[in-house]
Amino acid sequence: MESHISHRERLWLYILVGAVIFFLIAPTLIVIPVSFSSSTALIFPPAGWSLRWYDAFLHQEKWIDALWVSLRVALGTMVLATVTGVAASYALNQGRFGLKNLIRTTLVAPLAVPSILIAIGIFFVYASIGGMLNTIWGMILGHSVVAMPFVILTMTAGFSAYDESQEMVARSLGANRFKAFMTVTLPQLKLSVVTSMLLSFLISFDELIISLMVASGPMSTLPRVTFATLRDDVDPTLAVVSTVMLVVTSVPPLLLHLYSLKAAKKGAQQ
Repeated sequence: MESHISHRERLWLYILVGAVIFFLIAPTLIVIPVSFSSSTALIFPPAGWSLRWYDAFLHQEKWIDALWVSLRVALGTMVLATVTGVAASYALNQGRFGLKNLIRTTLVAPLAVPSILIAIGIFFVYASIGGMLNTIWGMILGHSVVAMPFVILTMTAGFSAYDESQEMVARSLGANRFKAFMTVTLPQLKLSVVTSMLLSFLISFDELIISLMVASGPMSTLPRVTFATLRDDVDPTLAVVSTVMLVVTSVPPLLLHLYSLKAAKKGAQQ
């Protein structure tokens, strides 16, 4: 017989989950109000309200330049990691070769390696090659190393659920493999691809360790400049930067989630 557990008996679990969620979002509840503070110090709750620190953020060259670098690197990483990750996942899904599992394990291995070790390795490789340190392309390649595993895992899940027979039909009717993939397979995997793109962008935008090792000066990213500023000066501008990064990393996933729910509901109705 199945036992029914009432909400009252689950009350302890609800309280525990609520406490964990509050602990996770509490810093956000503090940082955002502080960014609108009129004080010159990080005080919570703010003594007054003002947009002066947002104005300071927008008119300080170091922040705007760093934001622009971060966006360029994140967009480049998104394109590179997604294209190569989708291609690798497709090859691993379709391939019938003995080293397939070893290759997949190698591609996702950066998930199990501390970021500092990856950053040190990338630094020494760039130093030996020459010309890659302190460049946009150097950071894009470095960030792609840590973004690629997420693309591989996301696309592997997508490929495990798609209808391979439709691509086979397209190829039997004369389409080459690339055309069949682009016109038949890729539309089936659009949510997985969009998720991969979003994950790659967010991972690159938030990446600090690799950016510390391979770039500086005018090529500094927003997390790197924030880290450096914390050592010298602490004012509500840092709360503004944190709020900007929070919006950039939270709003797109939320929109994607809402879109996926809408798509799932529409598919269920059909």
